[in-house]
Amino acid sequence: MRTMTLKRRINYALITPIIKLILFVVWRTCRVVQIIGNEHVDTIVDSKKPFIPCYWHQQLLFCTWYMKKLIKRGLKIGFLISPSVDGEIPAKLARSWGGEVIRGSTTRTGAQALRDMYNLVVKQEISPVSTSDGPLGPIHTFKIGDVLLAQLTQAPLFPLAYAADNAWMLSSWDKFLIPKPFSKIVIAIGEPVHVPKGIVAEDLEPIRLQMENSLKQLTTQAQDALKY
Repeated sequence: MRTMTLKRRINYALITPIIKLILFVVWRTCRVVQIIGNEHVDTIVDSKKPFIPCYWHQQLLFCTWYMKKLIKRGLKIGFLISPSVDGEIPAKLARSWGGEVIRGSTTRTGAQALRDMYNLVVKQEISPVSTSDGPLGPIHTFKIGDVLLAQLTQAPLFPLAYAADNAWMLSSWDKFLIPKPFSKIVIAIGEPVHVPKGIVAEDLEPIRLQMENSLKQLTTQAQDALKY
C-alpha cells in the first residue's frame, strides 16, 4: 500500500473539487425523465432493513445519483472503496453525500471479505452498494459473491440500471457511460431478490444468472423508455 505523501495530498486536494464539479455538471444538466419501478424502493424504505443495491460498473454515474436520493430518504448506503491511497478521493466524495464508507477489498468472494461485509449488513444495518461486474470485469457478468452475501445476511439483492439518450462511452473494460449535458435519463428498478438460506452453493448459480439477466433487462427497459 502506497503512503500518502505531501505531494499526493496536495494533488488529491486539487483533484477532488474538480471531480465534484464534473459530477455536479453531469447530474444537474441531465434530466431524469422517468424512474421505473419506484414502488420496489418504497417497500424497502418502509421496511427499514438493509439491502444490497446492484448495478453494472458501466452505469455507476446515475445509479450513484439514485443512491444519493436513497440516503436523503434516511437509508444507510455504504460504498465499498479500496483501502489504498487511490481510494481517498471516492471516499471523500461518498462521505460528502452522507454515505457510509467501507474501506476494504473490492473482491467479494474471499471468506474474510464476506465476513466483514456480513458484519456491516447484519450488525450495522448498512446497505452495501455493489458494482456487480467490478472491479475488473468481465463486463456485465454478475459475480457470485453478491449472491453469497445475500444468502448469509438475508438482505435482498436490489437490481437497478439506467440509460441516457446521448452519452459518451469510454474505451475502458466496462465501456463506462458519461451522459452528455442536457441528456435525458431513465432509471429502471427491479424487484428485490431474496436468496433462501437453506440452498447449497451449487444451487446459487441460477440466482446469479437471474440477477445478471435482470440487470440486462432493466438496461433494455430503460433504453426502450427513452424511445417514446
